[in-house]
Parts: sequence; C-alpha cells; structure tokens
Amino acid sequence: MTGTQRQVRRNPVPSLLKSLMSDHLDPGYAGAAADRELGHTKPTRIGASAWIALGAVLVGLVFGIAYAQASSSASDTDATRADILTEVRASEEHGRSLAASRDNLSARVDDLRASVLAGDAEGAEVLDQLHTLEAAAATEPVHGPGLVVTLTDPPARPDLSGSSQRTPGSLQAGVLDRDLQSVVNALWSRGAEAVAVGDVRVGPAVTIRQAGGAMLVDNQPVASPYRVSAIGPPQKLQTGFVVSDAYLRMSTVQQLYGVGFTVAESDDLRLPAAAGRETRFAQETGAP
Repeated sequence: MTGTQRQVRRNPVPSLLKSLMSDHLDPGYAGAAADRELGHTKPTRIGASAWIALGAVLVGLVFGIAYAQASSSASDTDATRADILTEVRASEEHGRSLAASRDNLSARVDDLRASVLAGDAEGAEVLDQLHTLEAAAATEPVHGPGLVVTLTDPPARPDLSGSSQRTPGSLQAGVLDRDLQSVVNALWSRGAEAVAVGDVRVGPAVTIRQAGGAMLVDNQPVASPYRVSAIGPPQKLQTGFVVSDAYLRMSTVQQLYGVGFTVAESDDLRLPAAAGRETRFAQETGAP
C-alpha cells in the first residue's frame, strides 16, 4: 500500500451478541437457583388445584344464594299479585251484589209509592210530576225508537319502530273524549229524550273523559266500539244530526284517521237508568 496507512473502521459488536457469547444461561435460571437457596418453593400442582376448587365453590355458593333470593322474591311477588287479584274480584262481586240489592229496593219503593199515591186525584198528579222529574234526571230505564251513532277506534297497526318502515305524513289516532262529547251534545240539541253511551246512561252531572287509554263515562270504563244511543223521533234526529258540527267533525276524523263512524235508526232502544246521586242542597228556582 502506498501513502499513509488507511485506518480500517470495524463494526462495533452489539451488546446482545456479547451477552450471547459470554452468558450461556438465561438469567431466569440464576434467579430460580437463588430462590431455592433462600427457601422459596414453587406451589405444587395439587395446591393450585385446591385453591381453584375452593374459589369455584365460593363462586357457586354466591350464585346459589343469589338464585335462592331471586326465586323467593319472585314467589312473594306472585303471591302478592294473586292476593290483590282475589281482593279485586271479591270487591267487584260485592259491588255487583250491592247494585242488585239497590235495584230491587228501588223497584219495591216505586211500587209502594205508586200504590199509595195512585189512590186519589191529588196523589196521581204528584205521581205524574215525579215521573216527569225522574225522566229528566234519567233515574228510570226507558225504551223506544231512536238513533244509534257508533264510533270505533281504528285497527291497530304493526310496530313501525324502524324509520325505513314509516310512511311520511302518516297519521294515527283513536276516538277521543271530545268526539263522544260532541256527538252526545249534538243529539241532545236535536231533540233526543234520553241518551246512553254503551250501557251507561247520560244524565245530569255525568262526565265523559279519558284517563290514559281508557274512556270513562260517569267514571265507568267503556270500550270501543262506542255506541251512542238516543231515544227520540228517528228521522228528526238523523236529519238534525247530519247537519250538525259533530257530524262534520266525525266525517273528517273518519277520513283522516280511519276511525269508524256509522249512523243507524232503531225501532226499539232500551236504555238503563242512570246512577242515583245524593242530593245535598236544592233551591227552588220558580213556580212549578
């Protein structure tokens, strides 16, 4: 070689290679040997299995206690529900029994009153006045020709919770309490002598309202279809009803929401008496 001797640069040996060349054993062996010298022993397979078995027993015990408590709570709930249903049925039966007794006693009172008052002219006049007042208060059953207006909730639609199944602009509603109120008021104003919704007679202080999904007439539940019966001249009632605001309202609701709406004449309607109410205060407003 001519000139100055060139320095040859050698690649440094990595520390990992040095470790492999100088240390032939893994450091874990030395650590294990040190543990043996200090008296540390590795847990045997039998000991580990025992601890696993003990843990499994404890977990099973916890789940067993939880299941027993849940079963006991469910059985207590079922028993409570059964007791409540039994009490409700007993109360309903007692109410029906009291209502039947009331009707029988009312009939006996009417018969005795008629037998006492019908003996002379003055008593007969008083009896006629009582019948007129009872008819106005809807406290006696009546029958005769009339008109029947039936309102029916639309059929239930399938669950359209998915937005892809919903139809834009679709509407759904049922019969509302104000629908029944408008029909009843229209029939009264068109000359109805007596009105009933379902089996509930509409008289003074009777309300028609909704409570959640239930329709209440005089605080008694009435289910769809809602049959509004009105006693009076059928042709006169129908002619007056079809030109009323209630008829226009229900025709619109029928087209928009699919609510059932029919009007039909009847030759003989039988309406029950309204529930009697206790009179706490009365004031004479004029000469009879």
